[in-house]
Amino acid sequence: MRPDSRHHDFAPRLVSWQQQHGRHDLPWQGTRDPYRIWLSEIMLQQTRVETVIPYYTRFLARFPDLAALAAADVDSVMARWAGLGYYSRARNLHAAAGRIAVEHGGCFPRRFEAILELPGIGRSTAAAIAAFAFGRRGAILDGNVKRVLARVFGIDGWPGEKAVESRMWDLAEALLPESDIRAYTQGLMDLGATLCGRARPRCEICPFGDDCIANRQGRQGELPGARPRKTLPEKTTAMLILLHGGEILLEKRPAPGIWGGLWSLPECPADADPARAAASLGYRAEEARGRPAHVHTFTHFRLHIQPWLLPVQRPFTAGEPGRLWLALDDLDGAALPAPVRRILEAMRGASGS
Repeated sequence: MRPDSRHHDFAPRLVSWQQQHGRHDLPWQGTRDPYRIWLSEIMLQQTRVETVIPYYTRFLARFPDLAALAAADVDSVMARWAGLGYYSRARNLHAAAGRIAVEHGGCFPRRFEAILELPGIGRSTAAAIAAFAFGRRGAILDGNVKRVLARVFGIDGWPGEKAVESRMWDLAEALLPESDIRAYTQGLMDLGATLCGRARPRCEICPFGDDCIANRQGRQGELPGARPRKTLPEKTTAMLILLHGGEILLEKRPAPGIWGGLWSLPECPADADPARAAASLGYRAEEARGRPAHVHTFTHFRLHIQPWLLPVQRPFTAGEPGRLWLALDDLDGAALPAPVRRILEAMRGASGS
């Protein structure tokens, strides 16, 4: 589709606004290094800037360039990612680094099509990387951009619907400028993140406030359309905190899957006898003490976790594949799912460790 004729100057107005009022001091700005730009774009998927910044800094301290990431083992990558969530991003990042090392001689590919072929990179992310790293012209359409386009141009419907998303892609392509692609791309992101937020948009200082259909019609709360409501399924599980001499037993979660590649507590059905569950793993527990329950909400379901503390006698056998004993004092550097970390930190705090 073609944009409204009143918005033929959308791109130059956005570029001008970004240059004067946009964000210019984020850690990944001011560089053309595709590795750092790629890392930031992956971390920013479904995650707020303020959350990403400390993880981005720590990740680069451990893996300063593409070669370091490609040479690393996946466990060390997951450990630096732990707590950021959406862990498939970290696995895909590591896998992509390996492919770049093998298929591109260790150099990040410059062509959009080659970037798009890498694990964990979709159309919008590939275009953003190509724009910021190489000045390549291409449309982006992340959550912030969808919100801006829906409001300014009055696009009804939930952007997750195929027809609505297709319409937005057509518009995003039609609005692309012939030059200043970096400032334009950053401007779209900045506008959605700073002025055109989900709640309390700052229409009075927006460069498109006078022309924005949502602002003119008072429909900021309606656009973009909301995801159709559905009830989240409720699931339950029990987690076993097998404790011996200040150490707890962890099991590596299989990948792919929830928390794939991370170290977690052994689980059993919520209605199972925790002592018997421990015995099935080869550990004898004299007692099982219930710990405070936790609730963790995923995108598609809500998980109710009942932790059980079971002091056990640790068998004097060689370490089993996929299991390890970790000292409670060493939690900080471990690649743990967020709810497991909270459970163990609460236990450590209660014991005064």
